Amino acid sequence: MHLLLVTVTLLGLQWTPATTLPCPQTFPSQPPPSTINSVKPSDLAVLSSIGLHMRSNQLSKVLSRLQELMTLFNPMLIITPNDETNLYSSDFVQHRDLVEQAKGLSLYLQNHQALDADLVWKTVLLFVQVDHLCACEEQQVKSMIGATVQEVERALQLLHSQLKRSIVSIAVWNGEYDTNQNRMCPCMETKRAGELRLHRAVLTQALQESLDDHLVKKGWYVDRDDFAVVLQETLFVTDHSTNGGGGAPSETQASRETDKQMVQMWSNLLQSTSGQTAPEASGVIITVPCPTEDHPFLRTEGNSPSPRHSDPSPLLDPVTGTELLCKDRSPSISPPSSVHALRPADIKVVAAVGDSLTAGNGIRSSPSNLLDVLRQYRGLSWSIGGDENLTTVTTLPNILKHFNPDVAGYSTGTGKQDTPQAYFNQAVAGGKSEDLPAQVRALVKRMKNDTRINFATDWKLITMFIGGNDICDHCYNSLYYSVENYALFIRESLDYLHKEVPRALVNLVEPLHITPLREMHIHSSLKCPTWLVKILCPCVILPKPGSKALDKLEELNRGYQHSLQELVETGRYDTHSNFTVVIQPFFREIIMARLPDGRPDRSFFSADCFHLSKKAQTIMARSLWNNMLEPLGVKTAQQNFSSDMDLKCPSKTSPYIRTYNNSNYLYTGPPPTPEPVTNWGSDFSCPDLAPSDSVPTSVHKLRPGDIKVVAALGDSYTTGTGARAKNLFQLKWQYKGVSWSIGGDETLETVTTLPNILRKFNAALHGFSKGQGIMRKDFNMALPGAKAFEIPAQVQALIKAMRENKKVNFANDWKLVTVFVGGNDLCNYCVDQNNLSPKNYSHNLMLSLDMLYQEVPRVLVNVVEIVQIDTLRRVKKNDLGCTLMQRSNCPCVLNIEDNSPEVEEIRRINHQYQDETHYLISGDRYDGREDFAVVLQPYLHNFFIPYVGKGQADLSFFSVDCFHISERAHAEMAIALWNNMLEPVGRKQAYNNFTYDRSKIHCPSKAQPFIYTKFNSLPSVPVTTTPPATESTTSASPAPTVPVLKCPSSLPVWVPVVAAFGSLLVGIVIAWLFLSCRKSHINNDKKVVEMKGTGL
Repeated sequence: MHLLLVTVTLLGLQWTPATTLPCPQTFPSQPPPSTINSVKPSDLAVLSSIGLHMRSNQLSKVLSRLQELMTLFNPMLIITPNDETNLYSSDFVQHRDLVEQAKGLSLYLQNHQALDADLVWKTVLLFVQVDHLCACEEQQVKSMIGATVQEVERALQLLHSQLKRSIVSIAVWNGEYDTNQNRMCPCMETKRAGELRLHRAVLTQALQESLDDHLVKKGWYVDRDDFAVVLQETLFVTDHSTNGGGGAPSETQASRETDKQMVQMWSNLLQSTSGQTAPEASGVIITVPCPTEDHPFLRTEGNSPSPRHSDPSPLLDPVTGTELLCKDRSPSISPPSSVHALRPADIKVVAAVGDSLTAGNGIRSSPSNLLDVLRQYRGLSWSIGGDENLTTVTTLPNILKHFNPDVAGYSTGTGKQDTPQAYFNQAVAGGKSEDLPAQVRALVKRMKNDTRINFATDWKLITMFIGGNDICDHCYNSLYYSVENYALFIRESLDYLHKEVPRALVNLVEPLHITPLREMHIHSSLKCPTWLVKILCPCVILPKPGSKALDKLEELNRGYQHSLQELVETGRYDTHSNFTVVIQPFFREIIMARLPDGRPDRSFFSADCFHLSKKAQTIMARSLWNNMLEPLGVKTAQQNFSSDMDLKCPSKTSPYIRTYNNSNYLYTGPPPTPEPVTNWGSDFSCPDLAPSDSVPTSVHKLRPGDIKVVAALGDSYTTGTGARAKNLFQLKWQYKGVSWSIGGDETLETVTTLPNILRKFNAALHGFSKGQGIMRKDFNMALPGAKAFEIPAQVQALIKAMRENKKVNFANDWKLVTVFVGGNDLCNYCVDQNNLSPKNYSHNLMLSLDMLYQEVPRVLVNVVEIVQIDTLRRVKKNDLGCTLMQRSNCPCVLNIEDNSPEVEEIRRINHQYQDETHYLISGDRYDGREDFAVVLQPYLHNFFIPYVGKGQADLSFFSVDCFHISERAHAEMAIALWNNMLEPVGRKQAYNNFTYDRSKIHCPSKAQPFIYTKFNSLPSVPVTTTPPATESTTSASPAPTVPVLKCPSSLPVWVPVVAAFGSLLVGIVIAWLFLSCRKSHINNDKKVVEMKGTGL
């Protein structure tokens, strides 16, 4: 059985309402188990651990949560202390080895006064930490793994000799977040992030397999019935890419990862069931396995035999040579001056950039040698390798050698991109599109400095292939790995080559269609290290079939491919005749090779079932060559790994490598340039604009067309400060005519504001402000720099202005007042915490609303929830306005350090402001009048800064000081406010969606043509007895603020009426029967008395 857990309480998780415990309560076995294979979690008396170190921060957290979970099975469970993680322990010795820790544990148990160590059942968790191992070269790695296995063996021998009734569970741990671990191993500091991740993952798997082989040889220590050794099958690896841009994870991410690792460790301890898979997280839901009736025990080799890794199926030795039958292999009579007349034999230099598929990781690795995936077989790489010759190794350079034996630039042997034998193969393992500009610069530098080639006159063939690793990590930062950013990096790289490299043809190979590779990890019989690929490529392997995540992956993959076509089709790389870029699309579709039983053929993959083997690289080289000789428009766009393929030859009619020019292909040209945005107006298409047939008396029946007057209260965001400013001098100007909640400049088609939307319903609307300055402010009472305590004065000024305005019928006109304040309170909170406390903020807001409630008839008040202001810390630009002036505007938010207590404090206060506002408005304080309502509009509750490019804040939404908002943002605020007004209370959108779209304005529906209030958001409107307020009755005080739970009826209105009437009839009948019986009883009593009166 399983239980779904959500978020965090006792174990960092929050149990579902169905139960308060993660698993049903169990009791110790009676009698106690006699053999190691029948021990239940509730039978354990002691839980111990060895293998922790001083820096085992994450492991200590995971272990702590596991201990909490296991005490639920036995509350008396003894947890032995681990001095290795306690700097203040008197016994602390930094980094004692496993043997010393095993000795210490044995002595502790023997000397423990509260238990008899020989009679109780114990579990010892033995951790082998990859994070603390340092090995970079292959020989070092093998030696280090051997030494580690021997250290584990010595510790097991000691535990076996000293402990009875014990299960030793070995776990390979590579789960620490501490990036300073690299400093313990200096050779790791030079590795790039992707390369380092691959190195650590492969090292972890290799260590796991070595331990497994060793324990198999040792027979798992099954010589006794009271002792067992288990190797946990699922490894513990923290993927640092889950934080998008890298670095330390957020508190939420770290806590979620701790939960996942704890559940994984718990699952490894339990007896396995048939078909059981490791628990996985899906969003915030984590599945915690529990012991079952059929499988109630802790895992041992006796009750859960583990699969053997020591007997892999041998990889078939494929035929990787190719026969070239081309007869005409001659170069041009003289070196061509045009890239469109380039023959294969004219090419004198080859080069390549990309990722591990071009670097050659694991090309010659056997399935049993996962460690060898770290080796870069550059001499065998499909597009740039030059080992041996075409009869044994098929690569593009080896094909070209048959046309020009003196071709240069290909890589040989093994090694990294900075080794001499790499030559012009500058691909980097783990490379992403963001790394490509650096690769092409390194390549050009090498070319210019190499005396073996003539950089100016030699024709060069450069192959560019990248994008797989971007797709593998896209789900961690969809903005950074967007199609736009991918194309941006490719364009930057090609632009550099176009500018710097003469006489070059660039093969731009489309990213491979990656989703078919998922099939390698469906069939367990293929013995693929799926856990490893989940680390290398989580965003491809983890999505469930048919999920939205998988659809998004497919869309991104196709987007990457299409973006390359769009880029090249612009013609930007065909401005002169000695350079061009050609798309080679053979990877657009992938057809997997299959075994006779239908399973994927693993022989096309390296040991990790992710990188491609020599067999696959052979077919890739053939496909690339054939693509080069196919005309544009009819190139093969499919890679079928199961079909035989012959090499094509240049023809007499077309002896050239195909380009757009010699293919008579016409580029589609650049996509049409979007028309420049000249204004931030909106389109309007609402059909029903009519007001109510008669002026409504209830605010809950108020249509947009019924509103006659608009007004606004607030600060500089409402005055429009800097909304159209182009420089710092204009920043002080108040552009009130474009203010989101009260501006009325021009029309909706050119200026989007709430009044301009309402004017579509009522052209005679009054109160909106226009232009700049204070001359035409009308009922825009907002003041720059205003705080909540100044809003009551603005209300007084508003009421006075309305009463004195001859265009306003104060008693009868319906009014819409928008209140937005609090930003300046938060910005100055640290210097005046008492006066700017959340309680005072709420109190001042209450005073303002009370005043409106008491004095203004027929009014609907929008209270716009305060923004999450700390997001403004991400709005940055290196100029005076966005540095000094931005910080001056909001010192308590923008002057504090990242990750400081002050940041958390301002976030907490911000949330309290929101909570206090919600508490005030959700109560019944303002429910006493039929013509008055206050509605909280929450679209800024979860505020998102719009981003562009590589994750920078979109400054088009901000004024020149990066604090006040621009006219574009005012338009988005107006649309969001309007749309919130048309959404029911309790179901309003609580986040912003600031994207340019002229058609985002919603319309009232026929079913609900009214502006939503608390009461008309319910299925039926409650009947109120309070008469509509008039000017003479509006002085009534508001009810005290007591939140009342209002439960909407789920029954039609007639049901309680019929039920009541039926109940009344039943009551009458029962009463009649009762009275009749009672009368009969009395009559009978009288007869008895009369009879007694006649007796003798």
